[in-house]
Amino acid sequence: MLKPASTRLAVAGLLVLAFSLPVTAQTSEPIDEEANTSIRKHGLENSQVMDILSWICDVHGPRLTGSPNLRRAQDWALATFRKWGLKNAHLEEWGPFGRGWRLDHFSMEVVGENPWPIHAWPKAWSPGLPKQVVGEVVYVAEKTVDEIKALDLKGKIVLMQTMRDVKEPFEADAERHDPTSLIALADGTRSSRRGSRRGRGQFDRSAFMQRRARMALVYAQQPLAILDRSSKGDYGTIFVSGASVPSSPDTPRGERPSARNPKGHKVIPQATLAVEHYNRICRLLAKNLPVRVRIDLKTTFFDDDPMERNVVAEIPGTDPAIGSEIVMLGGHFDSWHSGTGATDNGAGSAVMMEAMRILREVIKTRGKGPRRTIRVALWSGEEQGLLGSRAYVSKHFAERSRGGGRRGGPPSVLKPEHAKLSGYFNLDNGTGRVRGVYLQGNDAVRPIFRAWLKPFHDLDASTLTLNNTGGTDHQSFDGVGLPGFQFIQDTVSYNTRTHHSNMDNWDHAIGDDLKQAATIAASFAWHAAQRDEMLPRKPMPKPRNREAPRRNR
Repeated sequence: MLKPASTRLAVAGLLVLAFSLPVTAQTSEPIDEEANTSIRKHGLENSQVMDILSWICDVHGPRLTGSPNLRRAQDWALATFRKWGLKNAHLEEWGPFGRGWRLDHFSMEVVGENPWPIHAWPKAWSPGLPKQVVGEVVYVAEKTVDEIKALDLKGKIVLMQTMRDVKEPFEADAERHDPTSLIALADGTRSSRRGSRRGRGQFDRSAFMQRRARMALVYAQQPLAILDRSSKGDYGTIFVSGASVPSSPDTPRGERPSARNPKGHKVIPQATLAVEHYNRICRLLAKNLPVRVRIDLKTTFFDDDPMERNVVAEIPGTDPAIGSEIVMLGGHFDSWHSGTGATDNGAGSAVMMEAMRILREVIKTRGKGPRRTIRVALWSGEEQGLLGSRAYVSKHFAERSRGGGRRGGPPSVLKPEHAKLSGYFNLDNGTGRVRGVYLQGNDAVRPIFRAWLKPFHDLDASTLTLNNTGGTDHQSFDGVGLPGFQFIQDTVSYNTRTHHSNMDNWDHAIGDDLKQAATIAASFAWHAAQRDEMLPRKPMPKPRNREAPRRNR
């Protein structure tokens, strides 16, 4: 018998089912119960998802786009798909992307009468130093333009940001959806934007432009190194991404330099410090005490091949009439460089690989494959702007018009395969279990997905929301009028601890959650492949009104 607290949760769960799925006309969407039974057996009882994730993260992590690690991970995934019996398994080239990069060695420490090691991570595509260097630390975060111009920063190590107040975490870092949050998602009152519950405020454009101007002035003096701290994270958690190169606001987007493609600019070594160590240095400087820091940084750039690759494989369709139509599963395979890329997005990649393995086992049992082709893709370049999936969509489905794809707008050229894709399902919100699907405004799929989720209500997956969600590869499909969907997941500690941080490691992945996610992804792919009709589509995106004001992000 359920305890009273459990009873309340069970009743609340029933309320979610009652209220998070608005009443619509009943659908006669068929459910393949035999297939679901087999999928659950292979996905929940005989799972390999955590071992797959270990290969992705422990053996081949991190997987920065352009790095040797990503290449090795792609080769491993390709060999694994072939071993499982998937067909047309190949690496599909796109690009050019730019320089590859690897961190070979790094250390940073305060030197002098009271030496101590600094907890920090270099930014991706930061150049190395020819030898170990020691420099005086200079704080410029609150200085005016004229004050920075008056400084001599040559040979100095520059602090670019103010101290950040650190609040003790009296609330849990990890969280799961509860009935209230699921109902809010379903009725559109809860934002689907990915972000931190702590340490994140409103975007201040004026402050951003001031920081940009300060960076350009500092860059012009070519200091030894530029240091900052992330806007969130504590207890040694560091959120770090790529090095930056300042450019004029008038420079066209496609011509702006970046650390991976500097266009003749000299990139200055850059690192992000743990907030506690950054704050300590700032407090010492505020007391007019000199601080000297030793840095040893070795990196390798790879310029031999600027092209990148996606991993693609499939289970061919068997129906002569619709076998050439496609259902796709996917997630991005690349990561940032400080952790091993477990929750972002080794988890999503492992789940989609496991879903394909599960489907192969189901096919062995049934003796017949799916009606439509089921294809899986592991994308690269997602962290730099959905580059891999956008290139794939442009090659196979539709070339994007200016302002199309990620930011909306109609595609300029439709490819023949555009009419062949039934739908694309993506996973990229961490280790949390699947709770439902973001419909991306496509209300016509609601009764279909409702029927497909019903067999998994016992696994806590029942919520559908018309909300759009952004920041990952389903947008490449949705932006050209194709049915592209992201699964709703429990956030766990994704936004507070692991997303783009040095703590994004295998140990923070939850095995039971990933088993559940792979099971549901496999079932969705199977049922999309088996139904008589392709999934319904929204109207094609309309041209974006460039005169309309943008909301602050």
